[in-house]
Amino acid sequence: MNDSALSTAIDSSATQQIRTLPILVLFPHNRCNCRCVMCDIWKIRQVREIRIEDLRPHLDSLLALGIRWIVLSGGEPQLHSEFKALSQLIRDRGVRVSLLTAGLLLESEADSVAEVVDDVIVSLDGPPSVHDRVRRVPQAFARLARGVEGLRKLRPQMAIRGRSTVQKDNCIYLRQTVQAAKQIGLDSISFLAADVTSGAFNRAHGWTPDRQNTVALDRNEVGALEAEVEALILEFGTEVASGFIVESAEKLRRIVLHFRAHLGEAAPVAPKCNAPWVSAVIEADGAVRPCFFHPPLGNIRDKPILDIINGPEAIQFRQQLDIPTNAICQRCVCSLHLPTQAHS
Repeated sequence: MNDSALSTAIDSSATQQIRTLPILVLFPHNRCNCRCVMCDIWKIRQVREIRIEDLRPHLDSLLALGIRWIVLSGGEPQLHSEFKALSQLIRDRGVRVSLLTAGLLLESEADSVAEVVDDVIVSLDGPPSVHDRVRRVPQAFARLARGVEGLRKLRPQMAIRGRSTVQKDNCIYLRQTVQAAKQIGLDSISFLAADVTSGAFNRAHGWTPDRQNTVALDRNEVGALEAEVEALILEFGTEVASGFIVESAEKLRRIVLHFRAHLGEAAPVAPKCNAPWVSAVIEADGAVRPCFFHPPLGNIRDKPILDIINGPEAIQFRQQLDIPTNAICQRCVCSLHLPTQAHS
């Protein structure tokens, strides 16, 4: 990747040695308590966790890499058997902890979350009936709303944001999703397209075309989504990018482009991203990935994370990765790009 903005994060474009890695996404637990239509994680039967004793030997490596922010994802992180202790272990090192959650356990675990988590990102898939249908859990929206309310009572200023995955079942409800986010007291809402082509989310061999079509949009639905996006931009113009809605108008329109590319109506375009140079993902089985979608580079149960991040396989991966032309990157729905000052 020829980006001079990365010069403070790596030694040189030739060596690709990572010196600072600000963000780590950690899957503490591999299972989930939802049955979402766009994800197969809930089908996992064998429980795996990143235990405290698994993570503790790597803390020095993480600090040496300049990790400043750990996002607890998964699976459902709150299903971890020692969720509070694991989060506290991280925060005791001065690292910010964000919880990415479906929100079904927020109400019952509000005390712990308020105590050991810096901020929360909840999945919100639409207004109540749509959210419940996507999650395939009765009263999922109501449980999420009560959890947010419980956190607000304990920590009124805590940042609680929403993230909505756009797919067949909710593509015409974006404006109602914004209203639902306001209704339950979220600080913002972000939208991204559903991933239907990668091996992530417990889909090691990907989905068949028929399975993809249960989540991806057909031509009529893409047209309806485009109309909904334009209505969203018009109706909430002052809140796009600079306010309650995180994405700019351009990024919202890219969601439409993503689904058009899936149908072959447009060329797939990789987003601006430097995730493999500024972040990493550790899954519940210990596998370390450069991002959600590319193959693992090693496992923390075999060697220190510092040795994995700067190991021969990782260096070769970064040397050879050209994001604009990489087929996985071109289909990416969840990019990350940090400016120079964010990791200098």
